[in-house]
Amino acid sequence: MNKETSRMKSSTGNINRSQKVLSILTEINQAISRSMTLEDKLQATLRILQDQYKIKSGVVFLMNEDGKSLNMTASIGYRTDIAKTKYRLGEGLTGRIAETGKPIVVPQVSKEPLFLNRLSSWDPKKDREQSFFGVPIMLDYKTLGVVSMSMTFNSRRDYDNTLKFLSLVASALLQPISVENIMKMERQKLLDENVMLKQKLQEEFSFHNIIGNSHDMRDVYEQVAKVARTNTTVLIRGESGTGKELIAAAIHYNSLRGDKPFISVNCGAIPENLIESEFFGHEKGAFTGAVAQKKGRFELAAGGTIFLDEVGELSAMTQVKLLRVLQEQEFERVGGTETLRVDIRVIAATNANLEKMMNENRFREDLYYRLNVFSIFLPPLRERKSDILLLADHFMLKYGRQNGKSIRRISTPAIDMLMAYHWPGNVRELENCIERAVLMCEDQVIHSYHLPPTLQTAESSNTLARVSLKQAVESYEKELIQDTLKTTRGNKARAARMLDTTERIIGYKIRNYDIELSRFK
Repeated sequence: MNKETSRMKSSTGNINRSQKVLSILTEINQAISRSMTLEDKLQATLRILQDQYKIKSGVVFLMNEDGKSLNMTASIGYRTDIAKTKYRLGEGLTGRIAETGKPIVVPQVSKEPLFLNRLSSWDPKKDREQSFFGVPIMLDYKTLGVVSMSMTFNSRRDYDNTLKFLSLVASALLQPISVENIMKMERQKLLDENVMLKQKLQEEFSFHNIIGNSHDMRDVYEQVAKVARTNTTVLIRGESGTGKELIAAAIHYNSLRGDKPFISVNCGAIPENLIESEFFGHEKGAFTGAVAQKKGRFELAAGGTIFLDEVGELSAMTQVKLLRVLQEQEFERVGGTETLRVDIRVIAATNANLEKMMNENRFREDLYYRLNVFSIFLPPLRERKSDILLLADHFMLKYGRQNGKSIRRISTPAIDMLMAYHWPGNVRELENCIERAVLMCEDQVIHSYHLPPTLQTAESSNTLARVSLKQAVESYEKELIQDTLKTTRGNKARAARMLDTTERIIGYKIRNYDIELSRFK
């Protein structure tokens, strides 16, 4: 009867212990599922173990990025001055657990030489004997950390079950730790991508990469180099399509503000009733549709550069507010009373005659002098003919790569057409023409007939509005011969072989079409 009673009591005790363990694990899972930082989740877990499982002290170490050492992340029951404790792999009990990936139980720490007592959790002169339990936190055979706890020594303690319980705790902690590691990797990836993007922008917008070696463009490069590393306000002038925004970006990315925002605003593209809100932002409820606070372009550009393209399109009221920003570096959001201060550099651009607009009272004189501190003039493409071929080759390679086409060069007649055209749309129009030609091209050479109809004039292509079949054939034959002579650098014999004809016939055609052989040598 006594034996039966004893078995019943033992069974009841086991059930109670199991229920208690289950209750503790449930409480831990609830704690780590809350919206807290990883450190707070680990600290909450140790607090539950101290309150419910009666541990004397506990600690969680996480592996460093180098994979060679462990840092303390959360602890309980220790002095506050041990927060920076570290272990190398293989060092002490904690380091051994991390290195081997196997749990360790030490019933009596006084008899274990690997127990370094670095955390000062036990004083042999004052404290009772302690037991140490430590298990690795692992994912796919890789150690992410170590959780350990100390308990008062009890010879009757079930060490195996205690270790199994701590292993369950480590399994519960695995999820938030692995999620944090993934988030760290993603954050680092984003930071690396951000750095790479900034470097790419600096390289792309380096003024050394702006195409053109004409005298006028060399003057532009010299001016950009002088003004880039200052905070001076710059006014870029020139016709539409000359590359004013490219110059503005080059100034910014080569300045001391190059790692800060570059905000571009086309003043002529924003409706008059929205331009103040776009510039300076607005408060919630400032007007119908303002459902939330919005930062303006000037606020977004804080620390960096704001580029005001087509500044001559600004209304009189906006000119007044812009003048205040330039003078005081401060403004208020629409519907707001708080004065905001910003540290920004202003670069403006226009294709308008601001002096004429001032005489007609359409542009403020004081704003003009605020903007026109350092002026850069971009010449139109028709005034720098020597840059046309350089630009055309650059765009040919650019759009060839984009469209997966291996286009090697532009034929001589096509070059003649490009050089003869007056380019009212400047570099932008040239880029569009070459992009179209690349799409039309079916071989490795851009020919004159690949260029847009706007370039197909009698003056530039030696054709008439109405041509006979004979004239069309002769035009094509002349272009083909010129193209081949360019390949052979004026060698008539090689050109004849490439065209599967005789050198005598090639010589006759050259004389008949009045082709200057010296151009190709």
